[in-house]
Amino acid sequence: MKVNRRQFIKIGAGAVGATAFSGLTTRWWGLDKDPVHDPGTEGTKVVPTFCELCFWKCGVLAHVKDGRVTKLKGNPAHPLSRGKLCPRGTGGTGLLYDPDRLKRPMIRVEKRGEQVFEEVSWDAALDEVAGKMLAIREKHGPEALALFTHGFGGSWFSHLIKAYGSPNIAAPSYAQCRGPREVGYWLTFGQGLGSPEAIDMEHTRCLVLIGSHLGENMHNTQVQDMSRAIARGAELVVVDPRFSTAAGKARYWLPIKPGSDIALLLAWMNVIITEKRYDIDYVEKYTTGFDELRAHVADKTPEWAYPHTGIEPERIRETGRFIASFKPASLIHPGRRTTWYGDDTQRIRAMAIVAALLGSWGRRGGYLLPSKMSLPRFPYTAYAYHPREKADRPGSLYPLADETLASGLCDATIPGKSVYDIKAWLVYGTNLLQSLPDPRQTKEAIQKLEFIAAIDVLPVELTGWADVVLPESTYLERCDDLHVARYKEPFIAVRQPVVEPMYDSKPGWWIARELGRRLGLEDYFPWKDSVEYALARVKAGGYDCEELKRTGVIRGKPVPVTEEEGVALSFATGSGKIELYSKPLEMLGHDPMPVYRAPDEPPPGMFRLLFGRSPVHSFGRSTNNRFLALADPENEVWVNASVARDLPGLGGPLKSGELVVLVNQDGVRSQPVKAKVTQRIRGDCVYMVHGFGHTAKGLTFARGRGASDSELITRYKVDPIMGGTGMNVNFVRIERATASTT
Repeated sequence: MKVNRRQFIKIGAGAVGATAFSGLTTRWWGLDKDPVHDPGTEGTKVVPTFCELCFWKCGVLAHVKDGRVTKLKGNPAHPLSRGKLCPRGTGGTGLLYDPDRLKRPMIRVEKRGEQVFEEVSWDAALDEVAGKMLAIREKHGPEALALFTHGFGGSWFSHLIKAYGSPNIAAPSYAQCRGPREVGYWLTFGQGLGSPEAIDMEHTRCLVLIGSHLGENMHNTQVQDMSRAIARGAELVVVDPRFSTAAGKARYWLPIKPGSDIALLLAWMNVIITEKRYDIDYVEKYTTGFDELRAHVADKTPEWAYPHTGIEPERIRETGRFIASFKPASLIHPGRRTTWYGDDTQRIRAMAIVAALLGSWGRRGGYLLPSKMSLPRFPYTAYAYHPREKADRPGSLYPLADETLASGLCDATIPGKSVYDIKAWLVYGTNLLQSLPDPRQTKEAIQKLEFIAAIDVLPVELTGWADVVLPESTYLERCDDLHVARYKEPFIAVRQPVVEPMYDSKPGWWIARELGRRLGLEDYFPWKDSVEYALARVKAGGYDCEELKRTGVIRGKPVPVTEEEGVALSFATGSGKIELYSKPLEMLGHDPMPVYRAPDEPPPGMFRLLFGRSPVHSFGRSTNNRFLALADPENEVWVNASVARDLPGLGGPLKSGELVVLVNQDGVRSQPVKAKVTQRIRGDCVYMVHGFGHTAKGLTFARGRGASDSELITRYKVDPIMGGTGMNVNFVRIERATASTT
């Protein structure tokens, strides 16, 4: 059965599920029995749970027959799925039945990085990890251990490490993804956006996407909302150097020069203010610093912005007027992976200021003011240790960062780079060699460690550098903590085991509890299992446990979320208002309003490297998924067609499908990757989908497919406000692949 990408995405949108590919063979899965049944199979039981193919946590109905998951569908009762799953969400069976899964605990027997291990019992593996943790605490203090975590199940290990006594717990998703956004909106409105973002995309009249590849970065609920908005006549403005999927739906596509977004935003402010197209009543009532802002952008005309952005003055003026004409239901999408050029908090500040001028914060069609259902925490014993300060930032560096910086903990592992040295890592569910910038530095830090253990489902690159590897069950085989979402429709969702754990894998709660017992921390795990833990919280909150198990979700009563519905707007800033001029930034020595500073230009013959997402993959976490790879087996490098006709040193025009090698400014070479020659990208940059080019021996399917953008990101610029790592600052040249490189 041959299925192309368009058909696959259509299947995903309709939530037909994994059974669409019923022709897959048992040899393809590497199992003794085909896990995928006929499309009509509904299963003898249906188990509600929620997904973890990405961080969105959509509600899932898992169909099971004869102990096998036959189909995954969206849960109609769940506010994040509404009966639908994205393409990758339907591919959960591809993770569950991946023949490359980690099957048993392993201990390293050769040098780190050589990926040579021996299988051992759980007792042996846990004794080894606990023994090393006790030795680290005795020798260096508990804060010498750092936890890197990604995924909902990481909460068990965060609890374990807090009980152990270390404050050094970090998720790369903060400093490498959403941190600038949270800090930028907090500085402006007094609160961040959280996840999922409470934005009223469904009812917006104009949606502005600035480098946000919505539709390729497949956030299920938001894609549904965007589709509904477009069906209702909403307009789209897309600012992107590349003609993305969303740009194909837009009234305006602005192919901006990479790194000049602040210049465009300042010019829009100029147009909106000088032509009095802002929400005058809203700005007068709710903002402070407007006079300073007006003076700040007085000379930031579209004509000023043109040489910086490459966008004609009249087009800047036209789009500024267009966006303002729909206020307040004109939504500047806050984006997700916001770490670009090192000025990222200021870029997000500029986006937030435009939103304030449009009066869209707390308004229908703009930003909503969500609520959260009350659910008591489990009555744990209070943490006994009083640890030292975090090691992620020396002294008072980045005081506005409200979470720990994963890149800072990596730095602190190299002696002399922080207030004290990190000596051991526990890594849960995150492939740091792809998620942290400059993998060379990450490897250097790992070599300095006295101990590193990894908990994961797949044998990714990071597990090859671990001393001990602990195989976790997939999200379809375990129960985790309850998901209590702050959202426009508040809800509590439960993750329930759908089938028994395969091989000798164990759920995260069990691994954390067993380590806790070996560390003498029994008091912090006073429950039999995660089900008992979750039920205790539900009962304490006064909710119906049977309803939660039956439906997978308990929804709260609808509450007002906009000013139009009766919400009184308030802002937890120092002034109690929206701060267009930021005195906290001024006091810290930063620009109180966004200032444009031109990024570095590409060296001669080189192109800025940009990267993004695939609608069927979750970063690098799913590229070994045979099911999802049917639609997207490898990445390509996008090259402008006009540029490709005359690339220096190639000896002739570059054509689509030809294998090339990218060489970055530091001489690092990529694996061979196919060229995609297209007019849909500017000529000064190239673009790749993130997460391919795996080198881990255990990933027998993904290894060697496409090229890794992560390997080419050897430089980054640190955001001076919150410590995020801007990674769009690397440049590459293009060479044809030769026989030796392939």
